Formats: sequence, C-alpha cells, structure tokens
Amino acid sequence: MQMIVDWVKGHRAVSVVIAGVIVVPGLGLAWWLGSPLFIDRVVDEEFPALGNAVVPEGMAMVDAQATMEAAMDAPNEVEEVMMEAMGAMLAPEAVKWGMFRDGDSFHKGSGDAAIWDLGTDGFVLRFEDFNVINGPDLRVLLTTHPDPMGRGDVHADDVTYVEIGKLKGNIGNQNYPIPDDVNVDDYSSVVIYCKPFQVVFAVAPLSVN
Repeated sequence: MQMIVDWVKGHRAVSVVIAGVIVVPGLGLAWWLGSPLFIDRVVDEEFPALGNAVVPEGMAMVDAQATMEAAMDAPNEVEEVMMEAMGAMLAPEAVKWGMFRDGDSFHKGSGDAAIWDLGTDGFVLRFEDFNVINGPDLRVLLTTHPDPMGRGDVHADDVTYVEIGKLKGNIGNQNYPIPDDVNVDDYSSVVIYCKPFQVVFAVAPLSVN
C-alpha cells in the first residue's frame, strides 16, 4: 500500500513539473501577445533639427544659422530678403502626405503621416498626432499599394513593401529614417502591421504634396 502511495506522490510531482514547464511559458506568451492591447506606449519626438536640412553650397551650417539669427535681430529690407532666401534653402520639404485610417472595426488608427526630404540627410517618415490601438510586435511598412485593406493587399503578387522599423509607440509624434536604397516615389501608403498575426492595424494612403 505504501508503495502505491509513494508512486502516486512521485507521479504527482512529475505532473506538477510538466504542467509548470508547459503553463508558465504559455502564460508568458499570452501576456506578450495580449498585454499591448491594454498598455499604451507614448512617444514624443521632435521634428528633425535644422542641422538635417540642406545648406547653401560653400556655407557651413553654423554660418547659415548665424546669418539667419543676425537677420532676425536686425531686420531691414535687404536682410529680410536674405532671410527668406536662406529659409527656403534650409527648410525640409514634405514630398508625400496622408492621414491614418482604421485597419478594421477593431484596429483603429488616426493621425498624420508625411515623408520629408531632409536634403543631404535623405528622407524621414514622420507621424504627428498619431494614435493606434496597441498590439504585439507592430511594424511600420511602406507599400506600393495605394490603400491596402488587409494582409491580402500587402502581400499581393503585384505589391511591394519595405519594413522601415518597429513601431516606437502607439501614441505620439515619431520619426522613421528611410533607408537610402528606398525610392520614396515608388511607395503609396504607410501601414502599421502586426507581424506575428499579419494584421493591418492602420493605413495612411499617401498623396504627393
């Protein structure tokens, strides 16, 4: 009888260990997948600095800034003209712009997306007043589809997409440098995409400014 009791206790202990090995990782995975839905990550990045903009040929950035500051401190008709010309040469340019829409009735997103030409520093994708429901492992994609409605449109044979990076936060202003080998003229929309489940969370169709 005692042998039977000992056998049952031993197997019960093994069962507890096996259950722990299965359940604990399962709970961890469930938390990783589900917790972002209830936790917001807020980001607030400044627009890329003036130092990223194009400077007139032969002029250092420090000289360009000094010229603009001097014109602002002591404006006259000549200096105002110079300041306007300098500002036009220094100002980054938004080449494409769009507004985020919901991915579907549950996955909701809003805010502005724009691709900015920073001159010698290339292009940056910037979100402003951005807000999307959070989720696991969200990525930022540029796609050639003008307005993808779901996974099928993103992965269609005639559609190309490029992953710009992991979403930094589901709320707030943020910047995503675009790799030099990406031709922004080829891409027509921004997609917030859940990589594990291949779900579109939000889309911003882009138009030329």
